[in-house]
Amino acid sequence: MRAILAGKGALPGLLLQAGPAEVVGFNGVPVEVPTTIDARFEQLGTLFEALRDKGVTEVCLAGAMSRPPLDPVAFDPFTASKMPVLMAAMGQGDDALLRAVIGVIEEAGFTVISAHTLRPDLVAPAGVVAGEVMRGSDAARARAVLDALGPLDVGQGVVVAKGQVIGVETLQGTDAMLAFVAQTVPGSGGVLVKRPKPGQDLRVDMPAIGPDTIRNAAKAGLAGIEIAAGNVLLLDREAILTACAQTGLNLWAGP
Repeated sequence: MRAILAGKGALPGLLLQAGPAEVVGFNGVPVEVPTTIDARFEQLGTLFEALRDKGVTEVCLAGAMSRPPLDPVAFDPFTASKMPVLMAAMGQGDDALLRAVIGVIEEAGFTVISAHTLRPDLVAPAGVVAGEVMRGSDAARARAVLDALGPLDVGQGVVVAKGQVIGVETLQGTDAMLAFVAQTVPGSGGVLVKRPKPGQDLRVDMPAIGPDTIRNAAKAGLAGIEIAAGNVLLLDREAILTACAQTGLNLWAGP
């Protein structure tokens, strides 16, 4: 039996299509699917006991979660014992925190699996997804920028137009970056490259795009999006293809 630790967005529902699973919803995190276990971040020990009681051996983290406010008074003994490690990781960026969370889950005896392990059809092989591959140096430059920023734990997306970097994804996310590009460099004809950071653990926080990404990129005046083959989730492929057809945006999976 597996459990989905559900966050915001479409991914938990897509993973449920792969088969039955316990769905964990956390206090304060809105989810789009019915939950079978209600949990609190301050009571991980209680959650893990509930998962064991239901025969869960595999855990998949799916959907967006912001860093929650924590009430120390509510900590159960297990969570309190792990807080020094988690607090230290919080000061080192999202990747460090997610690695620490994975470590806590694995130490509790569960196997952490990735979303694309359950739904390999959610990632794209190398090649055209919609439209055509845009030839030129913009995508290569964007990849180089992401490779340089990766060790600093900064974003998973960069926009380049005519060799100029005009947008870098930060904590605010891809949509905020695209809104900034739309306001500051409209009609650039540039390329968004979306890919994991070097060394990123793809079992959690795998980059993703959806139909809104396509529409927002088109509104920003971009001509195409390159995603990393096999390493970026396509949330609602049919809706993505429809959005590409409606906007004329090119989408392809690159190296």
